[in-house]
Amino acid sequence: MSAQPVENSYSENSDSARASLEALRTEIAKAVVGQDPAVTGLVVALLCRGHVLLEGVPGVAKTLLVRALAASLELDTKRVQFTPDLMPSDVTGSLVYDARTAEFSFQPGPVFTNLLLADEINRTPPKTQSSLLEAMEERQVTVDGVPRLLPEPFLVAATQNPVEYEGTYPLPEAQLDRFLLKLTVPLPSRDDEINVLTRHVEGFNPRDLHAAGVRPVAGPADLEAARAAVAKTAVSPEIAGYVVDICRATRESPSLTLGVSPRGATALLSTARAWAWLTGRDYVIPDDVKALALPTLRHRIQLRPEAEMEGVTPDAVITAILAHVPVPR
Repeated sequence: MSAQPVENSYSENSDSARASLEALRTEIAKAVVGQDPAVTGLVVALLCRGHVLLEGVPGVAKTLLVRALAASLELDTKRVQFTPDLMPSDVTGSLVYDARTAEFSFQPGPVFTNLLLADEINRTPPKTQSSLLEAMEERQVTVDGVPRLLPEPFLVAATQNPVEYEGTYPLPEAQLDRFLLKLTVPLPSRDDEINVLTRHVEGFNPRDLHAAGVRPVAGPADLEAARAAVAKTAVSPEIAGYVVDICRATRESPSLTLGVSPRGATALLSTARAWAWLTGRDYVIPDDVKALALPTLRHRIQLRPEAEMEGVTPDAVITAILAHVPVPR
């Protein structure tokens, strides 16, 4: 009998956390127009303790999106502009000599935040790109042999330009695999673009989110409650088998030289669980897997050169695989 109140309390906390995270859409929409899929992807990544690669041409509000998310969740955020001369210590921090004490002290870098916007990550050399790997995977930074824990929650939102490759350093497959999701941020529709211009005419300032009316509607406590609820979302053996079949099919595709790794399969299951919980269920169905397959897998596969020449895209390959892999009933 004593277990019932505990169960009710857990259910209430879960429902409250879901309502708070759903309110993020409305709050972020005060600053960003027409990017609901990207907003949802960022929330899914936070629930899964993952990181996001945002791809879109300049000027589609990628930076504003991350800043609005941080403001709506009452989280700290920092931005780093990745350039060819950026050093690893410019991201992680370094030891600084204090002449007064004659000792070295650690000066934290911008990575010590909740939401790190790594702007144009493919414009910096591999040495600096790799400085993020430990932070993304281990949630810590090691300087002079001393590990230093990063704040919780911690999410890296890295951006890259899909059309301008001159002077860039493409991310290697091993580093791409560390990103939970790759989200495409498209150009807005005509109506949405008119809405953007109208807001600017009315005085909207993208650098002043407070004046735009963006307020915290959720916090770290809601995020923790949501993560606990996602961890309890049920996955049947049939769903686990479906995820594995999709990922194994990518390894056998004639259009690909590299298929999805077991880490990718784990990522797809995690994002499907988060999506199932966000949509109000405590169990995963095949549609949850399908909904997150493209953003979770598109950056984990590699096309054959001949397939690229024929205009085949990673999304097209994954879509074809989803159409052919048997769906469990």
